Amino acid sequence: MGLSDNLKGVILAVASSAFIGSSFILKKKGLKRGGASGIRAGVGGYTYLLEPLWWAGMITMIMGEIANFVAYIYAPAVLVTPLGALSIIVSACLAHFLLNERIQKMGIVGCVSCIVGSVVIVIHAPQEHTLSSVQDIWTLATQPAFLVYVVATLSAVLALVLHFEPHYGQTNILVYLGICSLMGSLTVVSIKAIGIAIKLTLDGMSQIAYPQTWFFLTVAVICVITQLIYLNKALDTFNATLVSPVYYVMFTTFTIIASVIMFKDWSGQNAGSIASEICGFITVLSGTIILHVTREQEPPPPPVGTVTWFINGDSLKSPEEEHLITHHRLDEYYEP
Repeated sequence: MGLSDNLKGVILAVASSAFIGSSFILKKKGLKRGGASGIRAGVGGYTYLLEPLWWAGMITMIMGEIANFVAYIYAPAVLVTPLGALSIIVSACLAHFLLNERIQKMGIVGCVSCIVGSVVIVIHAPQEHTLSSVQDIWTLATQPAFLVYVVATLSAVLALVLHFEPHYGQTNILVYLGICSLMGSLTVVSIKAIGIAIKLTLDGMSQIAYPQTWFFLTVAVICVITQLIYLNKALDTFNATLVSPVYYVMFTTFTIIASVIMFKDWSGQNAGSIASEICGFITVLSGTIILHVTREQEPPPPPVGTVTWFINGDSLKSPEEEHLITHHRLDEYYEP
C-alpha cells in the first residue's frame, strides 16, 4: 500500500525544515571563516563566496526549498506551512552545539511563543483558492488592492536599503530581515504562479507561451537574489539563533498579509477565525520581543590596528580574555 498524498507532503515538509535549519548554520560558519580571511559580508564583502561551507549551506537551502515546493503539491498549505517552524528548532539546536550560541531559558520560551503563534495563524488562515492558469494569478495580482500592497512593499524596501541600512543595519536585525521578508512575500506569489505553470504544462496544457509565466519567473529570480544578499548580511552580523526565528516570523506574517489582500480571504471567514489569527500575531510579536531581550550578544568586529585571535576560524578571543600581546599602531604613541 503506497503512502497517502498528505503523508508524502508531511515527509517532504519535515525534510525541508531539516535542510533549511541546517543551511543557516553552514552558511553562518562559512561567513565567519570568510570574514576572518577578508572583508565581512555585513560591511559589503564577498570573500564568503570562496568558502566551501557557505556553498554547502546554499545547496542545502536549495534542497530544502525544492522539498518545500513539492510538499505543497501533495498536501494543503494548512498542513505544510506550520511544519516550516521546525527549521527554527533545528537551527537553534545546531547553533547551540556548533556555534556556541547559547540558548537562554527565556529564549526557549520566545522560540516556543513564535512557533505557537505562527501555527495558530496558519491553522486559522483561510483556505487557498484553486487556480487553473497563470492568467488567473495575473488577474488577482493586478487588482487595485494588491497593486497598492506591491507599491507599499517596494517603497518600504527602498527606504530600508537607502536610508535605514547605512544607519541601523549593523545594530537592528529588523532592517536586513525586513528587506528579506517583504521581498519574500512577493516571491511566494511568483513561485505559486510558476508552480501552477509547471503543473499545467506537465498535464498537457502548456503555459510557456504566456508572457505572465516569464514575468513571474523574472520577479521570482530578482526577489530570491535580494533575499539571499540581505539574509547573508543578517547572518554575518547577528546571532543565528535570533536570525532564524525572527526571519520565519516576519516572512510568515508578510506572506499571510499578502495572501489576504490578494485573495480577499477574510471576506469569507467568521469573526472567531479572524480573532484567532490576531491572537496568533500577538503571540508571535511577544515571542520576538522575548528573543530580542534575552539574546546572546554577538561579539563586535575587531577594530582596525589591533590583533585578535581566532581558534579554528569560529570562536574569537580578545586580549581581555587571554594573556596575549596586543599590537597597536605606532602613530597612537608618536606625536610630531
